[in-house]
Amino acid sequence: MSKKVLVIGAGLAGSEAAWFLAERGINVILAEGKSLHLNPAQKIKTCAELVCTNSLKSNSPDSAHGMLKHEMRAFGSLVLEIAALTAVPAGDALAVDRDLFSAKITEKLKSHPLIQFIDREISNPFDTKIEFNADYVICASGPLTTSPLEKWIQENISGDDFYFYDAIAPVVDADTLDYSKLYFKDRHKITAEGEEVVADYLNSHMNQDQYEKFIHELVNAEKTPPQNFEDYKFFESCLPIDTMAERGVETARFSCMKPIGLELPDGSMPYACVQLRKENLLGSAYNLVGFQTRLTYKEQIRVFQMIPGLENASFIHLGSVHRNSFLNARTLLNPDLSTKKYNDFYFAGQLTGVEGYTESASMGIYTALQIFRRINNLDSVTFPIETAMGSLVNYIMTAPKPVPSNINLGLMPGVIFTKEQRKRRKEKKKIKKEIVSTRAREVFDQFYKDNLC
Repeated sequence: MSKKVLVIGAGLAGSEAAWFLAERGINVILAEGKSLHLNPAQKIKTCAELVCTNSLKSNSPDSAHGMLKHEMRAFGSLVLEIAALTAVPAGDALAVDRDLFSAKITEKLKSHPLIQFIDREISNPFDTKIEFNADYVICASGPLTTSPLEKWIQENISGDDFYFYDAIAPVVDADTLDYSKLYFKDRHKITAEGEEVVADYLNSHMNQDQYEKFIHELVNAEKTPPQNFEDYKFFESCLPIDTMAERGVETARFSCMKPIGLELPDGSMPYACVQLRKENLLGSAYNLVGFQTRLTYKEQIRVFQMIPGLENASFIHLGSVHRNSFLNARTLLNPDLSTKKYNDFYFAGQLTGVEGYTESASMGIYTALQIFRRINNLDSVTFPIETAMGSLVNYIMTAPKPVPSNINLGLMPGVIFTKEQRKRRKEKKKIKKEIVSTRAREVFDQFYKDNLC
């Protein structure tokens, strides 16, 4: 086809959008400036870098993330294809070797005959659109958009309400851990009858005294201040561990440090537990699950070495906080994620108001699909709210206040329990997940068959 699409940013959303269009015969100019300059959260110069964690969340078909993956795979998701090839053990979660994952996606994108990859930081999208004679623009520059492009977006589209803060968890060298104080166990371990399954997560348990001292130090440790005198606005689903501690002594114990499902080898239940997940295929590094943090580097080493088994741990990467950019989609975008001001200018990924790797990638697919339909003289398509992608778009287009959200069951319509199901009160959560996930797959599969095949 003669139409061209300029995609700004080769993160998860931009990579998916470029791949989706190119695989369907559309010429793509993919602009990425990482080779010229890395932002504070980036470590590598290849595409689709996973900056916060190496986990793409649950693969379970009954989970909200599992539903989203089902829909993404129907569209030929590049991210999920490469994730499967570079996966590391992580229980029912899909975690990857991030360097290998990023390298393989970069290789696929740069070798596609319909993708022209340009190493460039874009400061004025319309100037670049004219330069390459593109018909449409997808801005998928991500929550760490460069200052010149962010300035252009604020001046031309968004105004001032354009940020949230995010945090990154630290990574430790596996060779520096004291394994005599650690044990392998998955929180939701699935075993086949007669088979012994090796657990993927390494755990450090704490008694009450150790836990309360740890929380006390988290609260009192020195923390990095926000930029430019702004208030810290964090995602509720990804709070720094020190912010949890400030909310109350028990908060972390009912979140990332909850001991449920992590019984010790002798069968006893720990008071609290820290989980570590493999960072790469070799198992030479582990990240501290849920331990995003605002602590200064010096304080991170001091406080996190209080964790049993980490007394002499060497940190390969320390945690950090960074400012993220997000749009108020409800007031600025159309349902197809084109801007109300410029109908040939689209957004994709986390800039639209979603939070998370697969959520961002799915919005890249969604935006590319809408442009592909437009190129083929078809109307934009509205996904049913019962589907994962449909519920995400519905959320960002209706939320009165732009608060980024992960995919979750709360975004989808409620369910009505039968009389028999209501009697099974202890299984209510499980039953709801089964009903919602089954409905989501059935609705999506029919929607895809009727509209998108």
